[in-house]
Amino acid sequence: MKKIIHISLAAFGLLLITSNTVTAKEDIASLRGTEDLSGASLKATKKKIISQEGGFERSYKQQPPMVPHKVEKYKITLKNNGCMKCHSKKNHKKEKAPMVGESHFLSRDGKKLQKLSSRRYFCNQCHAPQIDANPLVKNEFDGLK
Repeated sequence: MKKIIHISLAAFGLLLITSNTVTAKEDIASLRGTEDLSGASLKATKKKIISQEGGFERSYKQQPPMVPHKVEKYKITLKNNGCMKCHSKKNHKKEKAPMVGESHFLSRDGKKLQKLSSRRYFCNQCHAPQIDANPLVKNEFDGLK
């Protein structure tokens, strides 16, 4: 008798799980709109990069500054970082560009380094240029004032 009850409860639980999964699947919305999610996405259209003298205001404390100029021709490889042509300690005054932050010269243990930390070497992991595009989703975020 106990065996029949256990099997019945397991079957009922499985029925609940599968019925919820089917319902949830129908409610999925995508930024692709009505495009098939398993199909190939459309090629992104090229957008105009916004150049803004003086940079962009930050939305929150410790936000990495956004890049206020074009960077598509900059190369960052293991041997060369195109951003450092203007933003290095050596060149930033001559180029009238902000110097790389002091935090970029700290090891993971907080020790000061003479060279740019390898953890901060690939600038475009945190810093991104801005484009003139409509938001993908409604957003009412009101940043730092």
